[in-house]
Amino acid sequence: MKVNPWRTAVVRAVGLAGVAGLVAGGVVIARNERRRRAMTPDEIHERLRQRYAQAQQRAPQ
Repeated sequence: MKVNPWRTAVVRAVGLAGVAGLVAGGVVIARNERRRRAMTPDEIHERLRQRYAQAQQRAPQ
């Protein structure tokens, strides 16, 4: 049984693209987690208050 070299190349390229996507997603998640852990509870509380105030301004009256 002969294997088509183009098909093999396409399958490998798709596989590598999938792996690259997983790695990139992991990097984004790790960066966000580090940023979140670096914040103090007071900073988180203040950020939530700011977001709530913005949401209240945008809410239809």
